[in-house]
Amino acid sequence: CSPLQGPRMLNVTGKGKAGKIQLPREIFRSLSSQTVRMVVTVLNIQRLGMFEEVNQTGQVLDDTVVGITVGETSISGLQDPVQLTFAHGQLPHGVTPQCVFWDPSKGWSRACLTQRAHVWQNPALDRSMAQALMAVATAGCGVAMASSIFTIAFCIFLRCRFRSEETLCTNLGLHVNLMGSLLLLNLAFLLNSGLSSGTQPGTCKVLGGLTHYCLLCCFTWMALEGCHLYLLFVKVLGTYIHHYLVKLCLVGWGFPTLVVGVAGVIGSYGEYSVQTMDHQVIAHLCWITSKYLLVHYITNCGYFGLIILFNMAVFGVVAQKSCCLQGTGAVQGDRKAWKVALVVVGLFCLLGATWVLAFLTHDTSSVPMLYLFTILNSLQGIFIFVWLVILYYPKTKETAGSLSHIIRHDKTITVSQ
Repeated sequence: CSPLQGPRMLNVTGKGKAGKIQLPREIFRSLSSQTVRMVVTVLNIQRLGMFEEVNQTGQVLDDTVVGITVGETSISGLQDPVQLTFAHGQLPHGVTPQCVFWDPSKGWSRACLTQRAHVWQNPALDRSMAQALMAVATAGCGVAMASSIFTIAFCIFLRCRFRSEETLCTNLGLHVNLMGSLLLLNLAFLLNSGLSSGTQPGTCKVLGGLTHYCLLCCFTWMALEGCHLYLLFVKVLGTYIHHYLVKLCLVGWGFPTLVVGVAGVIGSYGEYSVQTMDHQVIAHLCWITSKYLLVHYITNCGYFGLIILFNMAVFGVVAQKSCCLQGTGAVQGDRKAWKVALVVVGLFCLLGATWVLAFLTHDTSSVPMLYLFTILNSLQGIFIFVWLVILYYPKTKETAGSLSHIIRHDKTITVSQ
């Protein structure tokens, strides 16, 4: 509405800039047996003397006020908030937008939260690109699941064939758990994208918690791979741990349970909408809701950031130590360039380096990174499988013997130093 034109329908250009209102489903469940009128009002107050206060220091963003009425009853106590999304231009420097509502008796009141759009609302994505990316991600999950199953079967075969090699069996057991977490993560994503739309709130919370648990398990096992690599090649003296693999399993599968349990108690999980730059919803996911984005930033972004820093430091130390050992003649054998390259790529994937690309998907140049991130993570299992084949088959005994020789040789150097 405007003072001169009165109520009107939005034209095509206006629709792309109007924003969006999303109401929780519980509103409609409580009104399921009634026929009610829902009215959304958009007021252009540039020339209206409305909503003004004495000593008012701020101004209304784009001179636009949005109101919504559902039936004639007062609605309160919602578990999920009403979400209003506003599309606006560049804000002046130093201006912080605030979410306020008009109370006739008090004026403008702050009883809501303001949140900026984040990676799922990437401004570089239009509807066609977003749908293509979702299709690539879905296909990639299928590829990743198949490669994870093949890798797990290969590791189990080697453990059964060379069960007398304790170090080899421990390594393979660790890899089986990592690939198992990747398998569960891809399966959870497929279930999430296929079942989240139209599910009950309770089911969606469980599905969101399951997806978050699988993701944290994947991150944790990557961290344990880095710790094991450090113990194996760097801290080689006095590293025997009783029931080593069992204790790793307690950490790898138990720690994420604690995190997800705490997040579930505070109500972090629910329905989450994946949107394009013009606020069109292309998918519904059961995930951490927008109200609890801090949980996402701490448990996912912050947690993985620490893990990848540690793993890359371990990778650098191991690479430096391997070069030193080769210089002393402790390591001999075939050093073809393509084998070395595949081993490096596989080790990078084992330590989670491909997930670093997720931190580069935040601005208008992110589309190539989004595709690269999706494709490389789909191939993570294949890289690890090829890496295992090169390292352990068909000369598994020679590999294990060479590994033992490296460790024994390194112990001698450490003691002499």
